[in-house]
Amino acid sequence: MSRFFIQPEQINSDTAIISGPDVKHISRVLRMVVGDSLTLLDGRGNVYLAEIVEIDKQEIQCKILQQQVVAAEPKVQVTLVQGLPKGDKMETIIQKCTELGVSRIIPLAAARSVVKLDPKKSVERHERWQRVAMEAAKQCRRSVIPEVHSLSDWNTILEHIPPDALVLMPWEAERIKSLGEVLRQTPLAPPEVYIFIGPEGGFEDEEALHIKEKGFHLVTLGSRILRTETAGPAALTMVLYQFGELG
Repeated sequence: MSRFFIQPEQINSDTAIISGPDVKHISRVLRMVVGDSLTLLDGRGNVYLAEIVEIDKQEIQCKILQQQVVAAEPKVQVTLVQGLPKGDKMETIIQKCTELGVSRIIPLAAARSVVKLDPKKSVERHERWQRVAMEAAKQCRRSVIPEVHSLSDWNTILEHIPPDALVLMPWEAERIKSLGEVLRQTPLAPPEVYIFIGPEGGFEDEEALHIKEKGFHLVTLGSRILRTETAGPAALTMVLYQFGELG
């Protein structure tokens, strides 16, 4: 059954309104008609079985038939802080991490981030990144769309990390403490996990040492150096697997 994300305010008791690009997709591409059923999601975990009752050029009105029970989202909330990479790598990272179960993605303007975004470009990229997350969530049948933040700096991110969060930074210069070791020493799943991934070229020494001074964990992912678009999904997979959210 076709699935569509709508805003929570578009749901009112037993009715729902679909607007925007999905109207054309439903009526012209899928050729759905009055009486057809579809699944609506509000992006906050609520899923509804609905029936189309009216179609016009601007919106589609639906009658909600029932609220459905769906597979739970990961109990461990994982935030990926991704050093801004070049090209379309950020979109790939968002897509794959959304499929795996990430809760939030924060692009970081790291020292070695080659791409520099002016305010206008930053807004455009942010809107594009959130759409990528929505499409990936729809494709993998998640009921929640991961929140993709706008490009942030170190101070903004660090001051908002909860005190009980587990914070991990895979760093190529770390040779002793592995990600697996830290996870095994954390028997109970923390409420939140933050994973910091560097851009091409990794993090600078000062950035890594700043994380260490905060009491967070610098870790190694193993003997092989992973690309920035590989490291995030790999670390996310390890974290979710360790705490019983994958496999």
